[in-house]
Amino acid sequence: MQYRARVIDGTQRMTTLLLEASGAEEAQRSLVNQGMRVVSLSPAGRGTPWSAANARRFAVLLFAQEMLALLEAGLSVIASIEALLEKGEPHSRAVLERIANDLRSGHKFSVALQQQADVFPPLFVAMIGAAERTSNLPEALIRYIEYQTRTDAVRARVISASVYPAILLLVGGAVTMFLLAYVVPKFAGVYQGTGRSLPWASQLLLDWGRLAAAHGPWMAVAGAVAAVMLVQSVFRLRRGGGLGAWASRLPWIGERVRQVTLARLYLTLGVLLEGGMSINQALQILQSVGLVDGARIERLRLMVSEGQALSVALEHEQLTMPVVLRLLRVGEQTGQLGAMLRRAALFHEGETARWIERFTRAFEPALMAVIGVVIGAIVLLLYMPIFDLASSFQ
Repeated sequence: MQYRARVIDGTQRMTTLLLEASGAEEAQRSLVNQGMRVVSLSPAGRGTPWSAANARRFAVLLFAQEMLALLEAGLSVIASIEALLEKGEPHSRAVLERIANDLRSGHKFSVALQQQADVFPPLFVAMIGAAERTSNLPEALIRYIEYQTRTDAVRARVISASVYPAILLLVGGAVTMFLLAYVVPKFAGVYQGTGRSLPWASQLLLDWGRLAAAHGPWMAVAGAVAAVMLVQSVFRLRRGGGLGAWASRLPWIGERVRQVTLARLYLTLGVLLEGGMSINQALQILQSVGLVDGARIERLRLMVSEGQALSVALEHEQLTMPVVLRLLRVGEQTGQLGAMLRRAALFHEGETARWIERFTRAFEPALMAVIGVVIGAIVLLLYMPIFDLASSFQ
């Protein structure tokens, strides 16, 4: 679940942060472990409508790309922000103005971004903060752009693979509901006065048709209420972070969900380590990203603090696979752990892409066949009494 916290950081400044945690106690413990004093803590869903809409509309990736272009052109950070203000859309101007005001007041760029934690994700703020220590802001922007582009590519691949099956389900369900709610009751009225015995399956279908004809409005209301409740449950699971946990428990699909999660975990850690952060700092940032349960990340951090290798800690928490484990051990021996983590992410992304392609090729024809069988069975059961009547005339 996502929480919004008002905290006082190490510089004695009050800031607002967003973080993922399984409960309020875990969220507070995570903030205290990062050296912050919690002033208030509440579920993020209780934020103001304006801030939620603003967070949705401000394109952080586009902002990073434009900042990179301006910095590489030789502009300073404040000059880049002012240049973006000149062309900024109305919905993004307020965000840019607050950043510019903080920069003019002498704050660092990362501090100005952190003041708007409902807009800029913790990972982006952390990467900018690390880059300020090494005076290599363009490199941090390049890494974030690559990270977000790869993450969006995986998400887009999953969504595009789901579009066609979703359309099939929608159309097939609509046709089936039309047959059951309109056509079947009409046939039930025709057969009701014939006095002939009907096949068992046809009789059952026609009984449903008479029930739908007698209580149609109430059944429609009940169906609409059930649909609304289902949609609300899905959005509640997604908002609370439970949708991924639920999907990971499904047979066959759960392992692929775990692979996607591990790919994002490795990519995030790799980007942070290559940005100049220590493993301990990277794991602290990872807690606020919310990819994995915060308690597991905290155990990872404690094991690393006690001198354990990251590969050993990941293996202990079952956050790795044999091939990836070998890559991480090589990275630890050669001092290229960040690069190896990114390579491990690429390995999982490739596996996921191949599985999605195979699954789509098999699932779409199977779904079409199932929908065709259901609709065909309804039509056949409706016409079976007619066939029986025609054969009796012969």
